[in-house]
Amino acid sequence: MGPLSFMYPKIHFPVNELNKIQQLIELGGGNVQHEILDTVEFRGYRLPLYLIKVGAAGPDKPALALTGGVHGLEKIGTQVILAFMESLLKQLIWDEGLKEELNHLQLYFLPALNPAGMMRKTRANGNGIDLMRNAPVDAEARVPPLLGGHRLTTRIPWYRGQKGQPMQKEAVALCDFIRERLFPAPFSMALDCHSGFGFNDQIWFPYAYSKEPIYHLPEIFALRNLLFETYPNHVYTFEPQSRVYTSHGDLWDYLYMEAKAGNRLFLPITMEMGSWLWIKKNPRQLIQLLGFFHPVLPHRLRRVLRRHLIFIDFLKNAVRSYGNWLPDKHQRKHYELAALSLWYES
Repeated sequence: MGPLSFMYPKIHFPVNELNKIQQLIELGGGNVQHEILDTVEFRGYRLPLYLIKVGAAGPDKPALALTGGVHGLEKIGTQVILAFMESLLKQLIWDEGLKEELNHLQLYFLPALNPAGMMRKTRANGNGIDLMRNAPVDAEARVPPLLGGHRLTTRIPWYRGQKGQPMQKEAVALCDFIRERLFPAPFSMALDCHSGFGFNDQIWFPYAYSKEPIYHLPEIFALRNLLFETYPNHVYTFEPQSRVYTSHGDLWDYLYMEAKAGNRLFLPITMEMGSWLWIKKNPRQLIQLLGFFHPVLPHRLRRVLRRHLIFIDFLKNAVRSYGNWLPDKHQRKHYELAALSLWYES
């Protein structure tokens, strides 16, 4: 992956979110660096996989990556990230304190990882493959039929791709970025924004492929406590994904296990916005394809776009100040026992 650059021409795309990204790059000016990790060819278009870095922190600083649009139908994840990015860039125009903060935190945005899926309004990418079932990870626990990932046909959602085939270029671009930019950092996190499951907004952490706890369970539990203590009236359920369902091919499982094997402290989490609540309040959404995963009414969309900004800002500050809350070697066992009692003991 080459150096961040400003040398890409402005193009009008058939995906509104890609055009919004270009506008925000212009808004950011000197506070923003960007590059195109790869392009996806679909219906005569070359759709870019944008990477944006805000601030000037060097590779020796902690890092946070915000990703969205992994599933094309779940465009609200992309829109939440772009809303946070726009707020941040406008604040940087006048806030000298924020500029100083971003000298101590590498902050990356990958807002639209599956632009072909967004264009065709499908969960899968342009090849019919679900990117979040595409990693070479087979579940140890029993997975839900189809939902947990399958190799039957692209006509059914959650298709993993053929066994032994390389990962899709969108998944490769994400993995290469995480390895090259986040793994070398002294501490790093990723927040991946999705929608479509349940009535509550949920924060999930690995594993998806196994019901066993991750090695960095004490660190995750410390983050959970930090959130609950700082914002006791927050809206999130915080738990391992395996408590809800297990799946094959999860990219964050794949990357977390690779980071752990290399003794890297990398914590990926997923925000799953509960779209069933939007449907409950407005059943007419069901007549629209995007209505299953996206708040259709304008006032509800605005509410969702502002609802999660506090949590993302919390993560930004937590990553920048990670040394103040991560458990030390004496605290880890206590945190681990508390986490096991909360999440893994029936």
